[in-house]
Amino acid sequence: MNSTTGPAAGPAAGAGSAAGFSRRALLGGAGAGLVAGAAGGAVLGRAGAAASASAGQPGSGQVGGGQVPFHGPRQAGIVEPQQARVHLAAFDLLPGAGREELRTLLRRWSGTSARLGRGEPADEYESRIAADAGPCSLTVTFGFGATLFDKAGLAGLRPRALDPLPDFPEDAIDRARSDGDLWVQIGADDALVAFNALRVLQRQAAGTAAQRWQMTGFGRTPGATARPMTGRNLMGQVDGTNNPRPQDQDFAAKVFCGADEPGWLAGGSYVVLRRIRMLLDNWENLPEDRQERVIGRRKSDGAPLSGGGEHTAVDLAAQNADGTLAVPADAHVRVAAPASNGGAAMLRRGFSYHDGTLPDGSPDAGLLFLAFQADPRRGFVPVQRKLARGDGLSRFLRHEASGLYAVPPGAPEGGYVGQALLEG
Repeated sequence: MNSTTGPAAGPAAGAGSAAGFSRRALLGGAGAGLVAGAAGGAVLGRAGAAASASAGQPGSGQVGGGQVPFHGPRQAGIVEPQQARVHLAAFDLLPGAGREELRTLLRRWSGTSARLGRGEPADEYESRIAADAGPCSLTVTFGFGATLFDKAGLAGLRPRALDPLPDFPEDAIDRARSDGDLWVQIGADDALVAFNALRVLQRQAAGTAAQRWQMTGFGRTPGATARPMTGRNLMGQVDGTNNPRPQDQDFAAKVFCGADEPGWLAGGSYVVLRRIRMLLDNWENLPEDRQERVIGRRKSDGAPLSGGGEHTAVDLAAQNADGTLAVPADAHVRVAAPASNGGAAMLRRGFSYHDGTLPDGSPDAGLLFLAFQADPRRGFVPVQRKLARGDGLSRFLRHEASGLYAVPPGAPEGGYVGQALLEG
């Protein structure tokens, strides 16, 4: 939300070396994921990955040929450029399924995700949905909800930061579309490739876990613009300008867990999910200059109202000629700014969604907000509290689903995600 629709926040505890994601940054496209599209080196990174794809292979064009390795110190789908399509889903363990069944499922899911990420058949439950496509920068990311640990006999290993998120003012959370034992994020630059991965994982879960909820989102397709640029959300605002960048010295400490977490989570992360409906009819009735004052940025290019270009730092002390604040007191960028929140920052990775219309005729559309961070207690929670109290943008948003998940580190070749938790 910072920059347009979400929190900015979270000082980090932890260490984690930037070297953990450098290999993926080269193969999957350099740069951090942005809220509503790929920025900067994202298109160039994918083009580089595509150029290395074998000639004559399915999907060997620039979009289809992009590959992101599944195995590595970090899970894929966190620091890589955002893809054009995403499926988010949560699963609950079935009665009678415990630690052993969970281990079998995660081993199966990890093997399948690695094969699909290379553009290979899934082997099991393959329906040839995407048989003529390449990997299309497919990533599959797994997380664990708080409820998983008791069910799997792992209560003593549940991290303290995984306590349920508190209720925030004006929340309208549908618990049937929230939480869950297992969280899955599937991203790809082709809708069929993303759907195929989801369908295979759903079928492999049968008998062990049942899907609790599923959401589908989208962003800008690589190559859709003549020049790489920060994407826009459904409010038309440039969104994601202030995201932390992997080249920042403190990036890993903001995003990845350190030695103060249980050993199985060191080098992993936490992700907050919020399904945020935008009240687009109300928003679109505002004059553009009023929209800009709600956000604190120009709509045309994302530059702050305090002056400069999109990437110019917001000057919260700047004044207009009449002495009023250039960036209004309740502007989103002011309330969400790291300077207003003790330097807090999170890696936001959100996607737009549109699920038709509501009974009153208004669009059921908005943002699938995702934020990766080292500690949600010092990141998302305090910043969202502040946004709920004083953010002018909150009048145009409804938070309707929510979740918090521990995201384990990546799996080595031959291993699976969560292995240190289940076998440590």
